[in-house]
Amino acid sequence: MHALFTGLLMGLISGPLMAGCPALLDHDLRKLAGEETVNLCEAYSGKVLLVVNTASKCGFTDQYEGLEALYDEYGTSGLVVLGFPSNDFAGQEPGTEAEIKDFCRSTYSVQFPMFAKTVVRGEEISPFWRDLVAASDSPPRWNFYKYLIDRDGNFVAAFGSRTEPDDPELMDRIRQLLADVDQP
Repeated sequence: MHALFTGLLMGLISGPLMAGCPALLDHDLRKLAGEETVNLCEAYSGKVLLVVNTASKCGFTDQYEGLEALYDEYGTSGLVVLGFPSNDFAGQEPGTEAEIKDFCRSTYSVQFPMFAKTVVRGEEISPFWRDLVAASDSPPRWNFYKYLIDRDGNFVAAFGSRTEPDDPELMDRIRQLLADVDQP
């Protein structure tokens, strides 16, 4: 009986409390075009995250190239760019998930993680984006709005759509976050 009780207790402790999953990352999200579901804590714990709402038919769409360059340059240091296609602004992401995935890969060679087409504002906002907007107090105002999250899963800064991925302020913040904490 004692072994059973200990086993049950350990099972409870080894869940989210023991793992220390920050609330902002405590979400399961489906990858783009029907791929597997990813738990943000399990997949990106200890990483610096740049979360971006994207669109394929926007004046800022060419930022995919800069986002991929950031991911290529700093990915081995712990930066992960997370893309969330959204049709919330002027219908600029009308395609299917398969079309979006093909466009991103064939046009911009996107390799950073892309997630299912997502509602990032309004009444039907996804739970992850609801939490992100609440933590940042900065709802996305257009496509390619950027949110920086530190290795501990804390919101750090928001950057508007006009902020290019190679913007000096954004780059400095990323470099600082990558250097501030020992990698897990």
